[in-house]
Formats: sequence, C-alpha cells, structure tokens
Amino acid sequence: MLKLYHKLLFFSIRLTVFNKRNVLYYHRFLNLPYNVYVKEHEVMIYYIVDTAYMREVTFASILFAFFITCLSIYWGQNALPRDQGRKFAVNGAKSAGKPRGAGIIFILTFILSCVLFIPLNNELLIYLILVLAAMISGYLDDSSASPWGELKKGLIDFAIAIMAAVTYLNYNSNSIWIAFANAEVTIPKVVFGILIVILVWASINVTNCSDGVDGLCGMLSCITLFAAYVLFTHYVCDTYFRDTILIMIVAILAYLWFNASPSKLLMGDAGSRAIGVFIALTFLKLERPLLFLPLAIVLILDGGLGLLKVSLMRFLKIKILKNVRTPLHDHVRKNLGWSDAQTVFRFSIIQMVIAIAVAYFLIIS
Repeated sequence: MLKLYHKLLFFSIRLTVFNKRNVLYYHRFLNLPYNVYVKEHEVMIYYIVDTAYMREVTFASILFAFFITCLSIYWGQNALPRDQGRKFAVNGAKSAGKPRGAGIIFILTFILSCVLFIPLNNELLIYLILVLAAMISGYLDDSSASPWGELKKGLIDFAIAIMAAVTYLNYNSNSIWIAFANAEVTIPKVVFGILIVILVWASINVTNCSDGVDGLCGMLSCITLFAAYVLFTHYVCDTYFRDTILIMIVAILAYLWFNASPSKLLMGDAGSRAIGVFIALTFLKLERPLLFLPLAIVLILDGGLGLLKVSLMRFLKIKILKNVRTPLHDHVRKNLGWSDAQTVFRFSIIQMVIAIAVAYFLIIS
C-alpha cells in the first residue's frame, strides 16, 4: 500500500508540475524513496540493486571511478603518444618524451562510471557525449604529428558549445539565479543561448591554457568542481548530475596520482578540454552560471589573460600586459622564480580561499 501511495503521489505531482526537475524537488522534500523518481531513468546498477540504496551506490561509484582510473592509467600509459615538448613554455623541455593524452583514460573511466552508477536521462546522456566529443578532439590533437591550428580547434569548441546551449535550453528554463542577490532573472532564449556558447567556449579554453604545470589544471578543476558540488547540495539542484561531479573529481584525482610533480604523464588536450566542457555544464545545471567567475577565477585569470592579450593584439592591435608573461603560471615561474610545486600550491590556495568565502556567504550568512 505504501508503494502504491508513493506512485499515486508521484503521478499527481507530474500532472501539476511538468518540469522533471521540480518532481525531483518534491521527491526530496517529501522524503520519498529514490526509486519513485529513478524509474524514469536508465542505469545499469539498478537492474541488480534496489534503488532505495542510492547513497550506497554513489559511494561505490566514487571508489570504482578512482580505482579503475588508477589501474587503467597504470596499465595503459605506455600506449599513449609522447609529448614533443613546448618550445616557448617555461620548462617546456621537461615534458618531452612523457606519455601525453592521459585524458582519454580518465574521461573514459568517468563516462563508464556514470553509465554504470548514475541514472541517465536524455539530457545527461547528451552532456556525456559532449564531454566525450571534447576528449576525442583533444586526443586527436595530442596524437597528431603536428599540432592542430587554432581555427580548427576553435570551430570544434564552438560546435560543442552550440550543442550544449541547444541541449540545455531544450531541457531547462531560460531563467537563472543571481546568487549574491538571491534573485531570479529570465533571459530571452536567443540571448541566453549566446551566453551559454560563450561560457562553454571560454571554459574549454581557459582550462586548456592552464594545463602547463604538473598538477595545476587538475587541482584547480577539483577545487572548482567541489565548491560547485557543495552548492548543488545546498540549493537542491539536479541530484544525479550532482553525483557526476563527484565521479569527475575522483577521476581527476586518480590522474593526479601520476601527474604530481615530477609527473609521469600529461592529460593533454584530451583531458583539459573535456574538463572545461564539464565545468561549464556544472554551473549551468547549478542554475547560477555567474558563479563560474568567482569559483573558477584562478583558471580564468591563468588561462584567460593570454587569450585576451592575444585577441586584443590580433584583432584590435591593442597591446596590454606587455610585461606579463602568459599564461600566468609561466610568469610566476620565470619572473618571480616560483617552483612548479609552489605555483600549484599557491594558485590552489588562492582558489580554495575564494571558494570557501563564496560558500560561506551563500550558505551560512
């Protein structure tokens, strides 16, 4: 009788609330069993485990993602292409000969873990495909004898960003929350779509540009994603997408086990571009995309200043930051004498302090 009551209540909610996300809110608010909602999704693990054990399944997915990534990297690293070194980067010669493109391993294990453990609807499935597409394009660049041109990579990033915008607007409203003002704003769909394209494209490229020091891109991405996860929990956003954040974090941490300075291998564009896509999608699903600015500020400054500098010079003939080497991680190592470890720790500390301050302001105060 109790199960029948839950089913009737669930369908009565669906009659009055057409947004699936709102159904999830009701199910959490009323403390209903997870299987009341999960049955609208497909996930392999729930063919053998009751959906009432959602917390235990998520716990298992975290451990699975970490250990399968570690084992996959350990066994598969010798099959990766070798880095040629970066001619103009600080200490770029140190990377020469190391396996490159490890992103293909930890992104594939991330996707496998999501398919096995996370209830997938059409929207989430498309997002995983977009992350996969970014990884594949990045890996093809990593394994190419000569690096791809900026135009080619930019067009691929643009196509992925457009698909992300179309998918998000198809499954979600065109309203966002201004977190610090606690106000909801509705944006015309066309304008919102353009802003989403900019967000995704920028996230891909700033994340990619920050991947120049052992452990830097991975650590900053983990801090940014965990801060977003905390806010997902606070705002009761999409529970299943929230769990994919944890899986991505532990997959990156498994990679960092091998990438800690001095690194044994590099994520390459296969990792950094896919992570960039996922970070952008995370803040969209958080419904507060403007939080990307403070919670990824170090990634933005480290990778974005170089993009801004080159763009202004190329298109407007304006020179800025003449005495600043970009990316910033090259500037602090070359001009300030920081070691690789100091760069990673100090950049991470800055991002962590900002993330803690933002979380405190939004959750506690």
